[in-house]
Amino acid sequence: MILFMESLNPMPKLTWSKRFKQKFDKWLRKHPELLDVVKEKLKLLAVTPNAHELNNHKLSGKLKEYRAISIDMDHRIVFQYISNDEVLLTSIGTHDEVY
Repeated sequence: MILFMESLNPMPKLTWSKRFKQKFDKWLRKHPELLDVVKEKLKLLAVTPNAHELNNHKLSGKLKEYRAISIDMDHRIVFQYISNDEVLLTSIGTHDEVY
């Protein structure tokens, strides 16, 4: 039964835009201490996207097609669902930087 349920809800593939890669590299140089936290948050996003600790929320205004998760109190990752099985990471930074 577990195998059947997993096949109905496969883990989405996490991909990143060129912009995300550039921002992530720059962000990581400033915040290397948060690398393990980011890894755990991204794993959780792939497995349990609505986990409370992610604070996964829909954005509004010009970013209404996007969602965001919290890395910590100050930092966010912005992403977009491309399909049921793909998530595109688009931005990372402080609240003010990504919104």
